[in-house]
Amino acid sequence: MSELLSEDVRALLLSRIKDVADYPKPGVMFKDITPLLADPKAFAALTQTLVELAAQYGATKIVGLEARGFILAAPVAVQAGVGFVPVRKAGKLPGATLAQSYELEYGTAEIEVHAEDLSAGDRVMVIDDVLATGGTAEASLSLIRRAGAEVAGVAVLMELSFLPGRAKLAGALGEAPLDALIVV
Repeated sequence: MSELLSEDVRALLLSRIKDVADYPKPGVMFKDITPLLADPKAFAALTQTLVELAAQYGATKIVGLEARGFILAAPVAVQAGVGFVPVRKAGKLPGATLAQSYELEYGTAEIEVHAEDLSAGDRVMVIDDVLATGGTAEASLSLIRRAGAEVAGVAVLMELSFLPGRAKLAGALGEAPLDALIVV
């Protein structure tokens, strides 16, 4: 929600998100966050905002969703003094994992987490770059709960309001908040 950001920080972040037309396919307007990541002032402001949310949520672990969620979530975990747990595409983690499949527009996909990285008593904040259709985020909430942990909240840099992500997550969130720093 926009009240999480001052107008100056919001303007800074928006100025560093580049629209790329027709990527990855014709008709899609891709939101490229790499210019934001390359700007230390913008990246620091984003990280600090997410650290403050982690404190509000009472998070004891931060989950980052592959792949750009890793980039945003890892520095938040370090600054917040809590553990970072990657949620990866199926087959990318060695050892024992918990897996969760979810629906895509055409077919299904699967994500995994190391079974031992989350446990009862953990309050887990999920971080990703964009909330679009909500499938990956919803699957991550299932994984967190199956591991015995509690969902503390979900935070994304950007929500694409013209897609059904928020509505899809509504039931899966329960009482946990969903915060989008920028809504487009």
